[in-house]
Amino acid sequence: MNDLVLGPILVVAGYLSGSVPFGLVTAKLFLGVDVRQVGSGNIGATNAARAGGKKLGVLVLVLDSLKAVIPVYLTQRLMAGTERGDVWVMAVAIAAFAGHLFPVWLRFKGGKGVATGLGIFLVLAPVAALAGLATWVGVYLATRVSSVGSLAGTLVCVVVGFTLLGVTPISLAGATVGALIWWRHRENIGRLVRGEEAGFRK
Repeated sequence: MNDLVLGPILVVAGYLSGSVPFGLVTAKLFLGVDVRQVGSGNIGATNAARAGGKKLGVLVLVLDSLKAVIPVYLTQRLMAGTERGDVWVMAVAIAAFAGHLFPVWLRFKGGKGVATGLGIFLVLAPVAALAGLATWVGVYLATRVSSVGSLAGTLVCVVVGFTLLGVTPISLAGATVGALIWWRHRENIGRLVRGEEAGFRK
């Protein structure tokens, strides 16, 4: 199939994959709870853990990562050797990320994108992704504030991406994803500046 036909199909599939609200689905399935009515109201892994404990949080983290890993990896395989393959991979990655932030199923009110961004770069730039993940873990353990870990991990992932890859479509996509994650955390940043951010918040 011509990549100009297959590419848009994969982009739409990437968006739909990214838009699956696993935090909401798993909390409803296992707890009968609407995670949007708990804690920060976010549908991501941190708030899922607040609603149902660490095991549920880890499950949501993995699922929110996989909903980016799978479409990006499949696009890499299907588009290998095509003229515009790298462009379509980036487009699918951004579409999956946008799906999490703006899911059609929830009137475009989604999460903050940390786990989905991690999934994207586990495929595209695994060293940068693992550096970001390690930073998140370390900063969270030191501060017990999830938003600080998320922001620090995102920044490290972007910086390592540029350091290892230079200015490439992957590192530029990383910068775009990173900027959107920081933008989605703007309320958290405001609370941090005011000294009002609670522990274990995202």
